[in-house]
Parts: sequence; C-alpha cells; structure tokens
Amino acid sequence: MTAVRRLDQAAIAWQRQGILPAYAPELGQEAAQVGSALALDLSRDFVFPTYRELGVARAAGVNMVEYMSTHLATWHGGLWDPAASHVAPIQAVVAGSVLHAVGWAHGQTLLARTAGAAAEGLAVAVTYLGDGASSQGDVHEAMNFAGVFAAPVVFFVQNNGWAISVPTEKQVAGGSVAARGAGYGMPSLQVDGNDAAAVLEATRRAVAHARAGHGPAIVEAMTYRRGPHATSDDPGRYRTLDEERLDGGADPLVRLRERLLTAGIASEATLDGLDETATAEAEDVRAGVLALGPRPGAEMFDFVFTEPTDELQRQKAVWREESEHA
Repeated sequence: MTAVRRLDQAAIAWQRQGILPAYAPELGQEAAQVGSALALDLSRDFVFPTYRELGVARAAGVNMVEYMSTHLATWHGGLWDPAASHVAPIQAVVAGSVLHAVGWAHGQTLLARTAGAAAEGLAVAVTYLGDGASSQGDVHEAMNFAGVFAAPVVFFVQNNGWAISVPTEKQVAGGSVAARGAGYGMPSLQVDGNDAAAVLEATRRAVAHARAGHGPAIVEAMTYRRGPHATSDDPGRYRTLDEERLDGGADPLVRLRERLLTAGIASEATLDGLDETATAEAEDVRAGVLALGPRPGAEMFDFVFTEPTDELQRQKAVWREESEHA
C-alpha cells in the first residue's frame, strides 16, 4: 500500500510536469485495491480493471513502467501481457470492464461443463467499478446476465462517495450498490474499504462463493476519494477542503501502520524503510517511463485484426500519406 501511495502521488506530479498527459488518482483507495487483489489466485483468476486500479495492478505484479505506458499514451492497451499477468488492459469506458468480466466468467462456466470442473473449483473474474459506474445500463445487464447464468464473477465496487462531482446520494438510488444484489439473486457484502484486512476477508468470501459454482457476488468497499476525480478535475468547485478532511475519515495507510505497530508485526524502523523503498521505486518507474519513447503510429492499424480489411488498409495509406506530408 505504501508503494501504491508513492506511485500514485508521483504520477500526479508527472502529469503536472508534462510527462503524463492525464492521470486518475486513487488517493485513499489503497486498502480497497490492495486488499481485494491479495484475495485472488492469479494463476487462474482474472482481473478486469478500470483506469483507476494502479493498486490492483501493483499488487497483482504488473510491471509499473508497462502499466504507466497507457497513461503516457505510448501504448493504448498497456505494455504488459494480460494473458501472463491475468490483468486485463485498463478500461477507459465507464463500466466497460464489467461486461468483459461477465463474458469471461461465463466462459469459465461453459469450459467447466465441457472439460469438467477442476477439483479446486472455477476460475473467478473480478471486475472493478465505482459507485458512479453502477448507474450505467451496462452494469444492470452484466449483473442480470451473471445472476441468470450463475457466472463466477465478483463485482468489486469502490464507493468513494463521488461520481466525478456528483455525490453518491444523488447517483445511487437507495445509497448502496450492495443492496441491489438481492434483485439479481446474488449475495452482497458491504465492507469498510479503508480497512485492508476487512477488504481482504470480504473479497475472499465472495471469491469462494463464485469459485464453488454458486454464481456472482458483490463486494461494496466504502471508502472516500481524497482528491480529484482526475488531474483535469477541480474538486474545489463542488466541495470544500474542510469537507474533504471530515468526510474522508482515517487514512487507510495510517490505520494499517498503527495496526501493524500495535500487533508487533512490524517496527517503526521497518515501516520507515518501506517508505524509503517505495520512494526509490517511484523514481525508478519515472526513469523507465521517460525512456519508453514513442511507438510506431502504424500499429494503430496493424494490430486491429490478424488479417487487415481493405478499408483498414485504405485508412492506413491515407494516414501515412497525410503524416508524411505533414
């Protein structure tokens, strides 16, 4: 979580310095992201993230330079291998990853019917979405389909209190995404999203439910977005700094640090050392990002289909002619 916090803060600075064109911070959501990711078996489970899942990707072992390549716009789908990491590319379309996750999960059900279910149960898809995304029609369709076909998928909702500038109470009818689970015939858990241990346990229970073939589940992690929605956002236009401080509650990193010290699991020196390691890691990632360089523009045509269509070839020829002319 410390490494995630440092990288997140660094990425905001990189955007301000002109290194990244845009970035979506996740300040305050480290416990929800890292805690949930650690509940997965990524030798078989699969993560379907949004554009805000730096912590999930870091906990899943994705190379952070390759991860940042998407935010750099060097490469639109990230440079990491989704098949090897079991972490899908960043999804910029709101709620888009939810549909992909349900499709993948349903595929696991069909595979189990034909090849036989593994002794250890089904592989599980975990899809991340926010409280704002839950009002998209795609989410209703995905949850309904998953409920009807008992797809092994966990809908992990990070309710950070805001859908860009709209508060949850004006975005989510009833104030809770978890409450909708009953309507889709799936169990749901609402958990303190600032408590990493609680998130880990809740996600493990949801994954176990899906792995056993009982169908989908919802985990709604109640957290708080402590900064802007994106680097182009100005939260000062819709809430005050005092409201941010009061509504944010206890910092998840501070809570975890105090718990580790109280339980005698780690010392002050050990945790300080981790802070220094995280700072050094962020600097290494920065150097790696700066060294990436641009990708060949023709790839946006070459990688669409295995065998490009005539129309795509025509578009590529026009693009090349205009590029060379420019």
